[in-house]
Amino acid sequence: MLPVPPPSYAGTERVIATLGAELHRRGHHVALVAAGDSEVPYELIPSVDASLWKTGYDGDVASYMQYTTAIAWDAAPRFDIVHSHLENHTFLLARYAPVPVVTTLHGRLDVAGMPELLEAFRDVPLVAISDSQKRWHTAQNWVGTIHHGLPLESMPFAKQHGDYLAFVGRATAEKGLADAIELATLVKMKLKIAAKVHDPHEKAYFRKVVQPAIDEGIVEFLGELGPAERDPLYAGARATVMLGAWPEPFGLVAIESMATGTPVIGRRAGALTETIEHGVNGFLVDDLDEAALAVSRVAALDRAEIIRSTRKRFAVDRMIDEYEAVYRRLVTPQLIPSDRVSDRSLDARTPDPDLRVAASR
Repeated sequence: MLPVPPPSYAGTERVIATLGAELHRRGHHVALVAAGDSEVPYELIPSVDASLWKTGYDGDVASYMQYTTAIAWDAAPRFDIVHSHLENHTFLLARYAPVPVVTTLHGRLDVAGMPELLEAFRDVPLVAISDSQKRWHTAQNWVGTIHHGLPLESMPFAKQHGDYLAFVGRATAEKGLADAIELATLVKMKLKIAAKVHDPHEKAYFRKVVQPAIDEGIVEFLGELGPAERDPLYAGARATVMLGAWPEPFGLVAIESMATGTPVIGRRAGALTETIEHGVNGFLVDDLDEAALAVSRVAALDRAEIIRSTRKRFAVDRMIDEYEAVYRRLVTPQLIPSDRVSDRSLDARTPDPDLRVAASR
């Protein structure tokens, strides 16, 4: 749907871009199966010539993801391991490929037939992006829980926070945009929204929920922003709000905001309970009244300390160290006992320069 790295809003593609670039920098032979307009400093195996959303396509993408899986399957014998980011579309590949295949799951796992599908594929190696994401499926072959890492060192910092709240994400009900608008109304602050509005359901939601708030002067809608505009938006906000009443599998917005020193007010649900430390780098809330209380208290939080701790906890090196350990365990399982690969507590290991990794997206 998007190139790697993505030009603006994206989560999975940004993680893949970071992962591939750092593995390449460490001396591994990396190839990426992705849209042909991706720009990476290593081998690119094109799936479609140009990313679908760039061409204006807004239909179902399942067949394209399966097509990408087929390309990765053909390329797999050239590599030591395949790392999939195609959700459940590569489960059969993981079971039958001639080399190990590990799948990082980026979505929620309790809907749309996923519980039944996971039950049928207990053997395939999986990586969770949070403890919350995997908690309903303890019988799966989890080979790690790896929190995302991003290059956060260059994120901007504003000495004076602004008088607005920030929302970054998609224009969908699950992201809590309606609650964010209601909170802004309650605390009498402007809400600045940087959101993707591409899919038909996002366009309908925008017309129903966001446009009236724009007309009333509550919301300033900025569209889908790239890092150059989005990161200063974080840095200048009183707080970033993430009030979606759904189990967020991870939530890159939280760590991006905190890397600028701006606290996050998030619903006490999903992986936000693992990334937000209540009263330290933000607040976890259960309803709008608590969210309003949080807005009144965010100014007391130490923004410099928020930056320091966030950039350490969600560093790229930490994420890559943990993925390298997973790869090594799957390529040479007899050499590394499973208890050596612990969730987010791995010692850095010297990379194997000859390890060949194919990433499919």
